[in-house]
Amino acid sequence: MALRLEQKKDVVTEVAQVAASAHSVIAADYRGLTVSELTSLRAQAREQGVYLKVVKNTLARRALQGTSYECMDEGLVGPLMLMFSKDDPGSAARLAKNFIKENELLEVRMIAVGGELLEASALEKLSSLPNKEQAIALLMAVMKAPIEKLVRTLAAPHGTLVRTVAAISEQKKAQG
Repeated sequence: MALRLEQKKDVVTEVAQVAASAHSVIAADYRGLTVSELTSLRAQAREQGVYLKVVKNTLARRALQGTSYECMDEGLVGPLMLMFSKDDPGSAARLAKNFIKENELLEVRMIAVGGELLEASALEKLSSLPNKEQAIALLMAVMKAPIEKLVRTLAAPHGTLVRTVAAISEQKKAQG
């Protein structure tokens, strides 16, 4: 079903707004996927904070103009779906990677992060990036490590002294 001009403008505006705030975008060929498989992919995308949209390439080009994902312009050929990571840079990559495990027909064509176009083979690296909670946990662990080491270092002489006194006490009890 063909879109009217107003509907096309709405699609371009919607995709442009998402692209302006997205951390990364993946363009994937979805040929051969059934409706139920696409519905499943869309549901997973909603759960994981990924904006997924099947858009005509001419509308996608217009929507991506003026954003950091304008670098994808030349690669928008054939039937493609766009997956925008809204929460963290790796969420769309994790979604695509996990979906490809179950369904090999989804083919990642392009990946863009921060205005830089990456090869499709970068999917593995991008999907392994930590999400926001994991990154905060890693940062806290790195910040906490020196303090823990300082506390252990300061407590070590006291512990040694207590063990030495206890050993001398035991030795004197055994002798007398």
